[in-house]
Amino acid sequence: MMESFFHKLKSLDAYPKINEDFYRRTFSGGVITLVSSLAMLLLFFSEFRLYLHSVTETKLLVDTSRGETLRINFDVTFPAIPCSFLSLDAVDISGEQHLDIRHDIFKKRIDSSGKELEVKKDVIGAPKIEKPLQRHGGRLEHNEQYCGSCYGAEKSDDDCCNTCEDVREAYRTKGWALTNVDLIDQCKREGFIEKIKSEDGEGCQIHGSLEVNKVAGNFHFSPGKSFHQSNIDILNVLASPKDKYNISHKVNKLTFGDHFPGMVNPLDGVQWGHERPYGMYQYFIKVVPTIYTNTRGYTIQSNQYSVTEHLRVSELIHSDSHFGVFFFYDFSPIKVTYKEEHISFLHFLTNICAVIGGIFAVAGIVDSFIYHGKKRLKKQM
Repeated sequence: MMESFFHKLKSLDAYPKINEDFYRRTFSGGVITLVSSLAMLLLFFSEFRLYLHSVTETKLLVDTSRGETLRINFDVTFPAIPCSFLSLDAVDISGEQHLDIRHDIFKKRIDSSGKELEVKKDVIGAPKIEKPLQRHGGRLEHNEQYCGSCYGAEKSDDDCCNTCEDVREAYRTKGWALTNVDLIDQCKREGFIEKIKSEDGEGCQIHGSLEVNKVAGNFHFSPGKSFHQSNIDILNVLASPKDKYNISHKVNKLTFGDHFPGMVNPLDGVQWGHERPYGMYQYFIKVVPTIYTNTRGYTIQSNQYSVTEHLRVSELIHSDSHFGVFFFYDFSPIKVTYKEEHISFLHFLTNICAVIGGIFAVAGIVDSFIYHGKKRLKKQM
């Protein structure tokens, strides 16, 4: 019974063996065998390397997300604008405005060579005025609680401006320009003028992050307070403020969302120098929502972007002049997904079999062609 089974199994052999007496080995056959073996080995390691590394699958989808927020990370250096002169504002098409943003924003004072001088601090020591001006116009008397004057910019009789910033904010709200800062008791007490003058000739590196709505908008860096308030008081503190309009800058980093492997930010390291005193440098950015998923299934929601640039030059400065560095951003309706995957083991085996079998078959054809060609040449001779 077993012998019959083995006999039938033997008849299914698709690889019949030839008696060794009929073998004929040739020099050309040995060379072809060596070359084909090296080719098989080379292609095997190539396939094995591809198997160990992941491949990225890219898809384009319609972005249907809504009601989300976007984190913008930035690091920009202004070599000719002191930190006290530099402000950051953000506006979007929904009408939301954030003026003179300070939350999660950090400034570093730098010299003309870009070396850090000290960490920016908003409070400095200065001798106090013995009798500061009160809200009602008189001077502070003994045991009287201080309520600083807003110098005509009060919204109501109960308003108090106890700091230099309070006075300047009250003037901005009114739309007035506060040009005589040196006459304000609060600014004198805080040493505001001395602080501004001490930063003359310095630059500023500003970095941090913004949390904005996922709608089109812009954020911008400008000398002095926001132009929305029609106030250029801080620019008029020094006698020669011309240099303070120099908006030369370097974008050290700008990202829209978290970093992911392979992410490219076209503005990183971009530097631009401005020779004229006034100008408005604009970056128009198209943000593309991106989802990255690694081989372990970890997903990162982020964004990529493309950018174009434009410079608007102004020869004179007015109360409504717009100057600074502006980043206008809008969102693409298309979302890009990157998914990293490993080649399956079965696919790897299939490729290996195809490599070995294909080279073996081609080598056999070449060997047969050479062998029979030699035989025919010998007969003709």
